[in-house]
Amino acid sequence: MKISIRMDDITPDMDWEKFLRFKALCDLHHIKPLIGIVPSNRDKNLSIDAPRDDFWEYVRQLQSQGWTIAQHGFDHIYRTKKMGCFPLNRLSEFAGLGYDAQYERLKNGKLILEANNIKTDIFMAPAHSYDKNTLKALKALGFSKITDGFGNKPYNWHDMTFYPISYKQSSTLENADEGFSTFVVHSNTMNDNDFERYGKMFSEHGGRFISYSEYLEAAPERQSAAGHMAEYSKALAKYALVNIKGKL
Repeated sequence: MKISIRMDDITPDMDWEKFLRFKALCDLHHIKPLIGIVPSNRDKNLSIDAPRDDFWEYVRQLQSQGWTIAQHGFDHIYRTKKMGCFPLNRLSEFAGLGYDAQYERLKNGKLILEANNIKTDIFMAPAHSYDKNTLKALKALGFSKITDGFGNKPYNWHDMTFYPISYKQSSTLENADEGFSTFVVHSNTMNDNDFERYGKMFSEHGGRFISYSEYLEAAPERQSAAGHMAEYSKALAKYALVNIKGKL
């Protein structure tokens, strides 16, 4: 199984030391991730360093070097406790809001990116949470791809193409079958052990880690209603397991 990397929570005021440290690992192993840009960050948990003045220029530079860009919500503020279509978390910036409210937030985020010469048709939902109104609004705004879901290849659902993420990293690494997946990275919260673990993974499984652009070239399949229900159940089960572990 080929594995791509996505980096969430990319903002002008993120932890730049950790981001650049992880970028150095990716550069060493010739991996070009997908990065989720928060257009107008208001989440204090993501605000760590002083904002980088050349942030947008730097993002454009990464894009020119082959990194892939996604719009990661609008301001990363969770407004509901709805789980949406992919129930990994019980909180959301979008799920549960009406169509018009979601459309405006998504449109404003897209306008900020485009005002800074960043164009993308890929969406990355904060907390992996979106609903059918989100999908409808994204389609109306010209988005066609979402980085989320479970599975071993891209699939089409509600006129969008989904690029699944890993259910469990160790299981993905053990899977020798054909297919694709994505490891989700939050560099802001990484520690020394995390960096060491990723460095070891990249070294030992280097031939399996690919740039996200290669993932985008994979042909999608159509997801059935039964397939979506199985994916929904799997996500809900993971949510339950994570919460049980958190209480122990």
